[in-house]
Amino acid sequence: MDTTSGWYLHPLRVRYQETDQMGVVFHGNYVTWFEIGRTEWIRNAGYDYKTIEARGLLLPVIDLQCRYIMPARYDDTVVVCTRIAECTPLRVSFESQVRRVVVEQFVPGAVPSGKELPGELLVEGGTKHVWVNPEWQPARLNKVMPELYELIRAGAGA
Repeated sequence: MDTTSGWYLHPLRVRYQETDQMGVVFHGNYVTWFEIGRTEWIRNAGYDYKTIEARGLLLPVIDLQCRYIMPARYDDTVVVCTRIAECTPLRVSFESQVRRVVVEQFVPGAVPSGKELPGELLVEGGTKHVWVNPEWQPARLNKVMPELYELIRAGAGA
């Protein structure tokens, strides 16, 4: 992963069941897309949530921000852009954008440093999380998985 820019882009095509009677994506689906973006950011960095959870770490959402600018519609191709906004041994924050793209002009993956995100901004926001153990007590990522902590710090530009 190119951690110099931190953005990882994951494409999705809007499915019919994700739209409402007005023909636009139901607002709650963007929260799911943010989660897909986080999952794919971690996967692209060489980890997956199953492995992290097997090591005794959980990552619940403690805050969610979402600002709707323009709607996505059925059959649009959108890209979920995700990066680490902040990280400490106990917390991590992700920044997210959902952008409409033209398929022919889009290449999935990490965005090179200094390059603009593709497409038209539809939704922006993010999530904040805290690392906990299976008993839901705070857990220090730098103690349980120091290699993952360093990777996330690098992704945040720390």
